[in-house]
Order: sequence, then structure tokens, then C-alpha cells
Amino acid sequence: MTGLTYDTGALLAAEANDRRMWALHRRALERLHTPTVPAATLAQAWRGGPQPLLSRILDGCVIEALDEPGARVVGQLLARSNTTDVVDASVAAGALRRGDAVVTSDQRDIEALAGAVGRRFNIIAI
Repeated sequence: MTGLTYDTGALLAAEANDRRMWALHRRALERLHTPTVPAATLAQAWRGGPQPLLSRILDGCVIEALDEPGARVVGQLLARSNTTDVVDASVAAGALRRGDAVVTSDQRDIEALAGAVGRRFNIIAI
């Protein structure tokens, strides 16, 4: 298993106690793969609390900040893909940089972002 990047759909699945999502997360941690959650993804999923299952999954993840250099990469990816979803683009940009698989409920949009730069993802649909 490569590294994993979770999109908003993955976080929402965890909060809904989706068994597949939790099994995937558990396997990643058992293999010492710490999943990455882009900060924009967390912002899209977080609704204030309590969100105990979301908080629990985040304890096993790295939250990736969106700093100025990262924001510029995301903006370039949006321009190349002719799309506007900053959250999806931050998921795609980080996963491409790390070589991660993407756990997503939005497979088509994530694949389109990678395709805009001539790359592909290992997608895990949730």
C-alpha cells in the first residue's frame, strides 16, 4: 500500500461510521502508513462538534497545511484542469506530490485533475 490522502468524502464516511472506511484506515495504520488530510478537506468536513468519529480518524492522520507555495501549485492545477474546486485540487496536488492513493467519493473530479497534468491516481472509492 502506498500512502493515502483522504478527501472530504472519506472524512464524512468515517463520521458516518462506514465500515469500509474504518477498515481501510486501520490497515493503513497497521502498515505504518499515516494518511494525509489536506487542511481544506478538514474545513469542508468539520461542522463544529461534537464529531467524535471524525475527531478519532484525524488523530491517526497528518493534517497538511495549505501555505503560499502550496496554494500556488493548487491554483496552477485549477488553471490546467479548467476547474474551480480548491478542495479537490488540494487533495490532488498533495497526493501527486507524495505519490499517494486517494480515498474519495468524488472519483471523476479527482481523476480529471490528475489527467490535466498527464498523471493518474490509484483511486480508492468510498
